[in-house]
Amino acid sequence: MKAKTRLFGEIDIDDGKIIKLVNGIIGFPEFKNFALIFDEEKKEGATIMWLQCMDEPEFALPVIEPLKIMPDYNPTVEDDLLTPLGELNEENTFVLITITVPKDIKEMSVNLRAPFIINTDNNIGSQLIIEDNLPVRYKIYDLLKKEGE
Repeated sequence: MKAKTRLFGEIDIDDGKIIKLVNGIIGFPEFKNFALIFDEEKKEGATIMWLQCMDEPEFALPVIEPLKIMPDYNPTVEDDLLTPLGELNEENTFVLITITVPKDIKEMSVNLRAPFIINTDNNIGSQLIIEDNLPVRYKIYDLLKKEGE
């Protein structure tokens, strides 16, 4: 599938790589089809990736795996919320969190309360709001800067 994007121009995305978010994005329920874009050469070490909407070329979110920010990240999620994703296990569960980059880059943060949970076996996912007492704005600039050194 060819996709036009604001950030990356026209890109080729294998249909099998499209992630279907069953309820869309919080605030944008109509956006359901996404592709995860990252530097192929740094696949294992990729830090910041992009969740590119396939329904709206102008919409892309910077995302990161939460364990790269908080190694003990393990939110409590109600089983009912995960049912639409299919059978989940340790090997097929992929979690991402959104990054917010304000004008002052030192204020960059992630939202630990609204992760994306994706079943990599069927590429079905959902963005959930968790009840755990985790920050919505967890600052990460210093963490990322240290990792890049």
